[in-house]
Amino acid sequence: MSLNWMAWTLPTAIFFITILCLLIAMTIWQSKWPSIERKGFMPIKTTPGDRLFVGLLGSAFIHLLWIGLTSLSLWFAFILALIWIIVVMIWG
Repeated sequence: MSLNWMAWTLPTAIFFITILCLLIAMTIWQSKWPSIERKGFMPIKTTPGDRLFVGLLGSAFIHLLWIGLTSLSLWFAFILALIWIIVVMIWG
């Protein structure tokens, strides 16, 4: 099976490897020290895994909107998405 049809650049590989590492770390963390749900600024009680999912999903939408609405560098969207994930993980 060949993946030549995909545009696997170094930033793309780093992106997916980072998400994989986050998911593995979260799985290990939650299996060793299960956390309780808490209510932050989101209208539902969430666990750290829920907040990570919401943060990653929001980051994807930030990048898609950035690509669709601006011609600026994606590094700005990355910084904005990073801030979003941090805010959701801490106060979400």
